[in-house]
Amino acid sequence: MMGKEMLPCVYTLSCCHFVRYLAKLSSVGSIRDEETCERLRGLIQRQVQICKRSVEVMDAVRRGAQLAIDECQFQFRNRRWNCSTLETMPVFGKVVTQGTREAAFVYAISAASVAFAVTRACSSGELEKCGCDHNVHGVSPEGFQWSGCSDNIAYGVAFSQSFVDVRERSKGQSSSRALMNLHNNEAGRKAILSHMRVECKCHGVSGSCEVKTCWKAMPPFRKVGNVIKEKFDGATEVEQRKVGTTKALVPRNSQFKPHTDEDLVYLEPSPDFCDHDPRTPGMLGTMGRQCNRTSKAIDGCELMCCGRGFQTQEVEVVDRCSCKFHWCCYVKCRQCRKMVEMHTCR
Repeated sequence: MMGKEMLPCVYTLSCCHFVRYLAKLSSVGSIRDEETCERLRGLIQRQVQICKRSVEVMDAVRRGAQLAIDECQFQFRNRRWNCSTLETMPVFGKVVTQGTREAAFVYAISAASVAFAVTRACSSGELEKCGCDHNVHGVSPEGFQWSGCSDNIAYGVAFSQSFVDVRERSKGQSSSRALMNLHNNEAGRKAILSHMRVECKCHGVSGSCEVKTCWKAMPPFRKVGNVIKEKFDGATEVEQRKVGTTKALVPRNSQFKPHTDEDLVYLEPSPDFCDHDPRTPGMLGTMGRQCNRTSKAIDGCELMCCGRGFQTQEVEVVDRCSCKFHWCCYVKCRQCRKMVEMHTCR
């Protein structure tokens, strides 16, 4: 099958300053000292200062960077823009620089991933600066005992706000693009906050649950990605207007209801991502992308290939088959080869 690295990319994820930095950061080794902070390209000076003050947190930020890239590529795997990265071409693509809804997603998932990874590091005991959320204690209104290690999401969100948002705030918040980026950063973090859940464990004879202890936990990051992708699909096109004495983003179409803090917003419509444009670095089009011949959705050959048609070839695929459980305790499978049709855009 065609692997992730073989998928032609329409724009790299490293299209804007911060996300380009995230993409680079995800590929470096551990960040253990202040000198490493100085060598990290793509950071503004205030981010370097935060890095030096919080060196122990930066490995979690690095993991969050990879988490953002992986989730973006998963969510857009079947779309014309597939969020692939090309390490050899760190472009500043028009999609992100012009404030499209794809840019909105990238900023939101990046801010969310930093908050998520830092919070996870707190809960796992990796960091001296934070641990479990000890504000969650006592007995709940439902009658169970708060115990265990509640995820310290407040610390993760606060770090994401200070580290991720500082680039936009350093420019001032008067530009429409800065307002868009800050709004989408916060919407990404709210995708975690709004879906915190309660996990519990029963104690008693034979699991009778005479006593139940519970703690607050973050949702899986896949859930966060799904939420932000839904917000991408329903994103609101906005423009900057003066509201009272301040500048704010409002729906471009006055008939649309105002967006909430959890919605994504964008300033300009996206290109169709169909064709290679040599004038725009990174705009490679969808030629060569794999498509689904029977689907009528965006992953179908008609839409993915933009009406250019597709070609079909037979390829050999190796799958696990005839799996058997052996006592105790492993599963042994055979490798089966079969020929399947693969369709790619012309």
